[in-house]
Amino acid sequence: MSQMQVQREQAVHLLRAGLKTREVATELEHSPQWVRKCWRRFQAEGWVGLAERSRAPHCHGKRIPENVHQAVKKARSMLEVEAKRGTGLKYIGARAIRTRLKEWEVKPLPSIRTIERILQQAQLTHPRQPQPEIVYPHLQAKEALELCQVDHVPRYLRGGQKVYCFNAIDVVSRYPTGQAKSDRRAATAANFLIHVWQTIGIPTYTQVDNEACFIGGFTHPYVLGQCVRLALMVGTELVFSPVRHPQSNGFVERFHQDYQKHVWEDTYLANLKAAQVQADHFFALYRRSRHHSVLNEQTPEEMHKLIEPGLLSSDFVKPSGKLPLYAGRVHFMRRVDPDNTVSVLNAKWSIPKPDLTKGVWVTLDIQLEGARLFIYDQPPDVEKRELLAVHSFPISEPVLVPGTTQREASSLTQAMPVETRQHFPIEQRKSSRLPASRLSQSFLARTQRLKRFFSETMCWRL
Repeated sequence: MSQMQVQREQAVHLLRAGLKTREVATELEHSPQWVRKCWRRFQAEGWVGLAERSRAPHCHGKRIPENVHQAVKKARSMLEVEAKRGTGLKYIGARAIRTRLKEWEVKPLPSIRTIERILQQAQLTHPRQPQPEIVYPHLQAKEALELCQVDHVPRYLRGGQKVYCFNAIDVVSRYPTGQAKSDRRAATAANFLIHVWQTIGIPTYTQVDNEACFIGGFTHPYVLGQCVRLALMVGTELVFSPVRHPQSNGFVERFHQDYQKHVWEDTYLANLKAAQVQADHFFALYRRSRHHSVLNEQTPEEMHKLIEPGLLSSDFVKPSGKLPLYAGRVHFMRRVDPDNTVSVLNAKWSIPKPDLTKGVWVTLDIQLEGARLFIYDQPPDVEKRELLAVHSFPISEPVLVPGTTQREASSLTQAMPVETRQHFPIEQRKSSRLPASRLSQSFLARTQRLKRFFSETMCWRL
């Protein structure tokens, strides 16, 4: 029994005892109208009439007529048949149904939400089936400068201007850096990668997501974008995360949360300069912080210095125009589609008898003799891994080795057969000189890594 019902019964008891209406209202701290209503309900229905009642309206003024219900279900059925036969578009949702009802001049015309509610009540919806969780192969970095993850997140300045905050973090040392940019074009992403390699160092692997600014677009097949070419020039192996799987880029995704909390939360940043000043202060504190339990009370700065970083030279400037293509490797973490193919660089690559519940590791190996695309079940840092498929990758330009000068690149092009050379666009025959200062710090300083790289790729050339 509710408290209100108890008060109604008390009101009736007091009235039957001889108290006046106003006296009862004062005693129970209610209005006289409320006391009279309780007395009327008691006289009409007895003690049962004092129980709680539903407050729902007795009639619904906006109830959808039955003919509208029938029209919605008929439209859904017809749209499904047209989509199945291919005589119409594949749209069978609430918006498509409402468009069909407009054509039929149905009155009153129901809203999108009302149509969805009618379909649910009639069990005409097609709930999405949960997709099985794909297990992707991923790198297991053990020391600093093995793997650096890069990503960007949008934020808004005071006044509503949208900016793109590019962040990067070394997976092992947790050493971060970042820059706020006004756009996310390929040139902007490439410039940020240069900043990463000049600040954190040139890691063995640089992992990014599948944004167009990183991968080079989604229109033409076999396109090697600006960031891919830049990574090959510098000497790091670019790794692309699985499509729509941020967990694979989890370290930088988690860092975005700290970045948001300390840079953008409770602050009013008027422009990019103010955002960068706030971010630089945060990066400096973060690098000296001991809050990471996995670092055993060491700071990211201390952990990062355990491995001498091969920094990209501070005077390195990205060559203008289209970047030349250098020998090296590019990696992709991908899921296998139901047709037993993987999508890499806007092209389909077949895999015989794959396991659809597991992702694969795809490596594009570019050498002077050409390029091949290898598909493995595991990443390169796993000793025992299975080679699932090998495909030739078309390249229509000369491939250079790190350190090739413009004169050497021209000689290489001239020495190629005419029937091969004529397929190269004029602008692709040129090569930019790689600064000697960069070679002394990255290429020559990592001779052992390059030896391992060439030893692993000699197998298919033989």
